[in-house]
Amino acid sequence: MRYGVAIVAAALMAPAVAAAQAATPQAAIEAAMTDSAAGWDAGDLPRFMAIYADDAVYVAGDKVVGGKAAIAARYARSFTAGGNARGRLRFQPQAWRMLSAVHVLLVARWTLTPDGEAKPQTGLTTLLFERRKAGWRIISDHSS
Repeated sequence: MRYGVAIVAAALMAPAVAAAQAATPQAAIEAAMTDSAAGWDAGDLPRFMAIYADDAVYVAGDKVVGGKAAIAARYARSFTAGGNARGRLRFQPQAWRMLSAVHVLLVARWTLTPDGEAKPQTGLTTLLFERRKAGWRIISDHSS
């Protein structure tokens, strides 16, 4: 009898579980993006880069950079103890597209707000995420 009740309960909960899982990728990616930006703001390059896959590709301007280590080297110049010389980083999602069960495309606006009187910089980024064992990771980043 207990097993029958468990099976019925599981069947009744399945739609709720499926709905929660459908919302999970976006929430998980937003949380990872927020933590990455916090790493940027704190001058913590490893924390900022934790969201990138080891085999990620980064495109900006006329440059294509392959691999997490090479991407980190490109960013390292602006990281200082306790902050980032380019200012505080924020992301505003503009568009989401679930491409598959393990791939999500995010178009976001990035904004860098420097300390003092300097004018904020802003642009767009297109990020392709892949779900891996360690969580959602950026495998392609095209920023302008």
